[in-house]
Amino acid sequence: MTLAIFDLDNTLLAGDSDHAWGDFLVEEGIVDAEEYRKANDQFYQQYLNGELDILHYLGFALRPLADHGMDDLLAWREKFMASKVQPMMLPKATALLESHREQGHTLMIITATNRFVTEPIANELGIEHLIATEPEMVNGQYTGRVAGVPSFQDGKVIRLKEWLQAHGEDLTSAWFYSDSHNDVPLLQHVANPVAVDPDPKLEALARENGWQVLSLRG
Repeated sequence: MTLAIFDLDNTLLAGDSDHAWGDFLVEEGIVDAEEYRKANDQFYQQYLNGELDILHYLGFALRPLADHGMDDLLAWREKFMASKVQPMMLPKATALLESHREQGHTLMIITATNRFVTEPIANELGIEHLIATEPEMVNGQYTGRVAGVPSFQDGKVIRLKEWLQAHGEDLTSAWFYSDSHNDVPLLQHVANPVAVDPDPKLEALARENGWQVLSLRG
């Protein structure tokens, strides 16, 4: 098996689905607009700066899942997919995925964004394997807590190693595509690291290490 692994936000998508979900909740009046938008933007800036406390952030991001019933959440998510996610889809990303499929590679998304938000996006992209941050669920209701290790920074490496062990696979010839310096730990583990529309820190590191740099925008 040759794995072709993709970060999701700002890599396969022209935007950040986690941040966009927060914007959607604000626009729909589901959360307190001023307070929630301010916190959402602050956390996103911390992420961009490489300073995000992931557990602190997830306490914020998963709260709306715990505060509402599943019927409402699923209805809102369907609207979110149409209004926020579809406009982020990139034709060049679709072509890249198809190129790997034609080579017989196994496609995977690995993302820090939680599974509730990202699972329908992976389905839309036709990607079967998804490693995402797992929101804890008890008796069919989200608790607002995280189950297991968040797939963020070194957590992506930990979660991927667990998946590889469970499936009897390894990273021989594996690819990993990402835009973010937060993903350097995993980029350093694969045979074919690729920086996609990278942030300045990742672009500098990619150039220094001779990693491939490409754009899926435009």
